[in-house]
Amino acid sequence: MNEKVLMKGNDAISEAAIRAGCQAYFGYPITPQNEIPAYMSRHMLEKKRIFIQAESEIAAMIMVYGAACAGARAMTSSSSPGISLKQEGISYAAGADVPLVVVNVNRGGPGLGNIAPAQSDYFQSTRGGGHGDYRCIVLAPKNVQECADLTYLAFDLADKYRMPVIVHADGMIGQMIEGCVLPQEKTTAKYDWSAGGCAKRPGKKAIHITSIDLVPESLEAKTKERFERYEKIKAAEIRYEETDCADVDLTMVAFGTSARVCLGAQKLAKKEGIKLGIFRPITLWPFPYEALGKIAANGKPLLSVEMSLGQLVEDVKLSAYYSGSKSTVHLLGHSGGVIPTEEEVFTACKQALAKAR
Repeated sequence: MNEKVLMKGNDAISEAAIRAGCQAYFGYPITPQNEIPAYMSRHMLEKKRIFIQAESEIAAMIMVYGAACAGARAMTSSSSPGISLKQEGISYAAGADVPLVVVNVNRGGPGLGNIAPAQSDYFQSTRGGGHGDYRCIVLAPKNVQECADLTYLAFDLADKYRMPVIVHADGMIGQMIEGCVLPQEKTTAKYDWSAGGCAKRPGKKAIHITSIDLVPESLEAKTKERFERYEKIKAAEIRYEETDCADVDLTMVAFGTSARVCLGAQKLAKKEGIKLGIFRPITLWPFPYEALGKIAANGKPLLSVEMSLGQLVEDVKLSAYYSGSKSTVHLLGHSGGVIPTEEEVFTACKQALAKAR
């Protein structure tokens, strides 16, 4: 069994990627994820793997796309405005069914915003931030251990379903230091479908990987097949965590740093005899609508706690709607890098309960 080590979230993401068999990393510096390219610049080269600091976020994304087309496990990372610049490349990868991993350590926005932690890239990640019909699997860690575990998982999910996977961490999670047990190192080989796998097919034509299809009916058929694959992902890969959600007065819904704050609010509530549950989606896409809907079916209020001004709350409302619940859905949201406090969340819970009486 591996020993627990003290690591920053960004470093845990980096080391887990290396241990997952990441063969090529391309990035560009931007706070608060700079520790990732810094860590990769040293340790990828130590292992004789590829590290390139690209001339821009756009270039880095296209390099990842190219390496992934060649069959390498490839990754890039950035923060909010940098991820915006990568959207075209992510759309290319989705349209060409190319697996790769993108890490977004969210900061305050829109625009350049600031370097404080935020969660306001939720729509961008979960709705497909580029053009066209596509989705990305989105994984949201709440601590340093999950930074490692979910990054490791991201590579396997990307390969399994041949699609981009986003590790969606807020700036606080990326910067905090906690104990972490790192996963075992694995090795990977080029895939038969990839351009780099041509050597395995002597005498056969080289593979041309592209997202372009100029025949509308053909492009639609490919897109429909992709959405059939997305349904399989919904059936097999939804992940979430429930904390004391049975027989509660109100359920808080949150991920990342916000979910950690909710734990403190839950403790404050217990002192006053108020029962609060916490529902944490780990896969932001596919979202656990059914699981949250079962909780909403009790008719008790729901409170979305998020470091954005109303993005996660839309999926909370959809969960209640799909279940036929008449639960009221409330929002406590902050923007610009402001983190809610435990006391503030508890106060919002009491206000929601008062309205429900």
